[in-house]
Amino acid sequence: MTAITFTNSKNQQRCEFVPLNPGNVRLYVCGPTVYDRAHLGNARPVVVFDVLYRLLKHVYGHECVTYARNITDIDDKIIERAAALEISIDRLTTMTTEWFHQDMAALGVDYRDDPNFFEPRATDFVADMLSMIEQLVAKGHAYVAEGHVLFSVKSYSDYGALSGRTVDEMIAGARVEIAPYKRNPMDFVLWKPSTEEQPGWDSSWGRGRPGWHIECSAMSYAFFGDSFDIHGGGGDLMFPHHENEIAQSQCCHPNGEFARYWLHNEMLRVDGKKMSKSLGNFFTVRDLLNQGISGDEIRLVFMSTHYRKPMNWTEEKLEQAKVTVNKWRELTAGVESSGTPETVLDALKQDLNSSLAITELHQLAAKGDIEALKGGANFLGLFQTPDQKQKTADAAIPISAINRIESLIKQRTAARSISDYRLADAIRDNLASIGITLTDDVVESTWSYDPDHPNFGRWELLD
Repeated sequence: MTAITFTNSKNQQRCEFVPLNPGNVRLYVCGPTVYDRAHLGNARPVVVFDVLYRLLKHVYGHECVTYARNITDIDDKIIERAAALEISIDRLTTMTTEWFHQDMAALGVDYRDDPNFFEPRATDFVADMLSMIEQLVAKGHAYVAEGHVLFSVKSYSDYGALSGRTVDEMIAGARVEIAPYKRNPMDFVLWKPSTEEQPGWDSSWGRGRPGWHIECSAMSYAFFGDSFDIHGGGGDLMFPHHENEIAQSQCCHPNGEFARYWLHNEMLRVDGKKMSKSLGNFFTVRDLLNQGISGDEIRLVFMSTHYRKPMNWTEEKLEQAKVTVNKWRELTAGVESSGTPETVLDALKQDLNSSLAITELHQLAAKGDIEALKGGANFLGLFQTPDQKQKTADAAIPISAINRIESLIKQRTAARSISDYRLADAIRDNLASIGITLTDDVVESTWSYDPDHPNFGRWELLD
């Protein structure tokens, strides 16, 4: 059997994956901070590590692999967003977590029926975090200052090993929070005080809340102990988040290895540029789904680039994915799978080379081996759910109409913000007259459509 190899971010070396226990392979991945819709950059690691999870289960057995991906539901961004919307933090995080699940399910990532997948919420593990912080203070790796508890990076000699930088280099190249109570500019917060208006928990250092980095260390320990196999996440988390996880985990549990293999996916760009609202190239997964782009098409674009390479999202790649998805769907319709082709598995065993696996599927299609094509596509998470397009090919909404719909929704949102409900209702009724239905909540208005509506397609009625 071909061995699985990975490029371990710990040393940037390609090596064979040897689990601690083949009967209990453990994978931990940093999950979303839930305060808004997931954008394309958020979705890439979800798909990358879904492919890894599928591979590990195939090689070691479905019951022998455990996957934990956390939900960060306590964070300053969450507090600020909830305050701006004048809703409770619990309501915001519950709603946005459900959005995340819905959007990722559309991309073929749905673990609702998987007993070996766990999704711990940070707020359920505050006691574990407090225990860890107390141990770090007792061991001299953390100190208390003005109601804060901070980790002392000088107390851990290997700090910076993951990112390959010294503490002095990190200070020079990083934007660090300057605070008079820090002994070293790189020291990071384990616990911070909360005001009466902010969420908080009682602790030895007063009412407060955890820092971000301690959350993943505590949750991974709660599920996997002091040593586990793989830790994954986006490359932007390598420093400081993953560097800090290693430091606090190794100092708290010095006899363990923490994560033995580290896998990081590179970042996503749009048309060669960093995704940014100011550049007008910022997209959420829901934005694309609402335009009738299927989850299979989005997933295929993601998998067509190796996870360790920057992924450039372009219209050309999306159009290519549409052609491929439609072709493969037609070829495999009603066909029974012959199982996962070894060529596809071997490609994935080579440092999770999904782009090579896609090339193998193209070759199977060219040879007419449709049963193998079906098996390989299914293994990669394609075509395992009904076509997620909200439209048929002959009921497509042109981009000009989509732009007009979105513009009207923004006008309606502005009208509602000043209590001009007469205008807001008029816009809603106008959209409804051509089969566009709005769904409102405290954060946003989303839309769906009925291609069978008698006026569907009469975009001139929106003018």
